[in-house]
Amino acid sequence: MFSWQSPVEVWGGLECTINRVDDIFFDQLAMSGHRQRVDHDLELFANLGLRTLRTPVLWEQFAKDNSWAYADRCLRACLRLGIDPVVGLVHHGSGPPTTNLLDPEFPEKLAAYGLEVAQRYPWVTDYTPVNEPQTTARFACLYGHWYPHHRSMRSHLRALINQLKGIVLAMEAIRSIQPEARLIHTEDGGTTQSTRRLESFRIEREHRRWIGLDLLCGRVNREHPLFLFLLTHGLSEKEIFWFAERPCPPSIIGLNYYVTSDRFLDDRIELYPPYLCGGDSGDEPLVDVEAVRVSPKGIAGAKTILCQAWDRYHLPVAITEAHLGCDSDQQMRWLAEIWQHAHEAYCLGVDVRSVTAWGLLGLFNWSNLCTRDTGAYEPGVYDVVSSRSPLETPLADFIKRMIKKEPLPRVALSPESWWHHSSRILIAPDTGDLTHQSMG
Repeated sequence: MFSWQSPVEVWGGLECTINRVDDIFFDQLAMSGHRQRVDHDLELFANLGLRTLRTPVLWEQFAKDNSWAYADRCLRACLRLGIDPVVGLVHHGSGPPTTNLLDPEFPEKLAAYGLEVAQRYPWVTDYTPVNEPQTTARFACLYGHWYPHHRSMRSHLRALINQLKGIVLAMEAIRSIQPEARLIHTEDGGTTQSTRRLESFRIEREHRRWIGLDLLCGRVNREHPLFLFLLTHGLSEKEIFWFAERPCPPSIIGLNYYVTSDRFLDDRIELYPPYLCGGDSGDEPLVDVEAVRVSPKGIAGAKTILCQAWDRYHLPVAITEAHLGCDSDQQMRWLAEIWQHAHEAYCLGVDVRSVTAWGLLGLFNWSNLCTRDTGAYEPGVYDVVSSRSPLETPLADFIKRMIKKEPLPRVALSPESWWHHSSRILIAPDTGDLTHQSMG
């Protein structure tokens, strides 16, 4: 039975990625037209009842224009409308053209920008200096999709360390201006399943899933399961212990969770098209696919990932992105399920703060991982393609009902969700050779 009886809040968020492919920057805010409508859009968000908004004050955008004009308009509107911003500085980006994720000076440069932001907006208290540093490092430096287009574990870990160090230094700089500033740190919340023959690699992947947070919390020492792994791939003890000496635990751990977040590692590569083969395992042949399409168990679910993060860190948690690229009925079911899972985790004693309706204006080109502009668009709470101004989708009324704790439309509570239906399975598994464990 769906219940509202918990203090879990509903936040909103703008898909604001500015990622780089070669010398082209793919800018979601430009594609959605939001920059030209910022005051209008913020009023729409306030009218939904949203009082907390993940808000972009992106480094790349400022460097391109050398202007605070957008940020001034956006944050002034937040003040006027009573919206608390969670300010993001880098969102799947690599910084302006003068730097990149592998630049040794990336952390200090990001911190300098964070200081400028804090000096200009000293009343802002919530920050996400880098959104999903793990995912950004993977896409840019392990898989080569984004700039600087490296494909090695050594580059991946270097990019991850640079981003994490940038987060620590940026928060120190911000707190020199605003001592009460909070770190709202976001990561992909997905778990990993596998066939039995890939169990040891699955365990490594699960350890890697938490390594960013472990470093920020100062928990990586010589006894950490990945300590030798980090050394093997080019990090020094001094770099690793730097985080233990300057711990920067998040005020809230934000987990971004999608139907496709949970992954399945399969060594039966003959069952898949050749283009799916590969991953980050080195020479070991495997396929890394969405668990929802292969695993009989299906996805772990938001309740599981919230409980795992809480059990590991005992820090407040939140779902900081919840989106589904599907029809509006399925989008409502996904968001309702996420919220219900958050409520159930709260009832188990987990300090769950919020669920974030993500991509209020929709998402562009994520079907190809933002590697080219095909015009692919997924509406969110608003549709910015079918009309000259944002057009409400059925999700808008749904969000209003969630915030007001009013009865939800029956379609949102229907069990007919495709991610739970047997038709979701595209590769028939040999269930005798699968494992479905997921480490906490």
